[in-house]
Amino acid sequence: MLTTGSGRYKVTGATTTRAGRRALLLLCAGAVVGCRPDASTARGTAERFLDAHYVRIDLDSALPYTAGLAARKVRDEIELTKGQEIDATTRKPSVHYTYLEEHPAGDGATNFVYRGTIDVEDADRFQRRWLVTVRHEDAGWRVTNWQEFAE
Repeated sequence: MLTTGSGRYKVTGATTTRAGRRALLLLCAGAVVGCRPDASTARGTAERFLDAHYVRIDLDSALPYTAGLAARKVRDEIELTKGQEIDATTRKPSVHYTYLEEHPAGDGATNFVYRGTIDVEDADRFQRRWLVTVRHEDAGWRVTNWQEFAE
């Protein structure tokens, strides 16, 4: 900032640019957070399940978003991976997904289709499509099944 002849402070271009960048960054961060569907919605439940199951690879965290067949599949995966230690040395993939479409399935159910991109260090990137079925139950929306398809 510079002082003008009247004793007032004047903001220079460099400061404005820095402040502008900060404001833009905050605005973008807020927009990204604000774009995520509410957890109490069908799509929000599907995406929180995908985040826990595929992105963070935390099956225990994925389980509360499931019911029925999906809950049984997650419990089976937990049992299959019991004793497998995942620590800082484990090569974990980087997973990102994109929402593609929604199909109402009747009886309070909705199917969501996502494209997942999986990057593993020192390996080829690959993609999968996930069909996630979410149903409204007394406890709220729950994933009742999901299927994975090669692209």
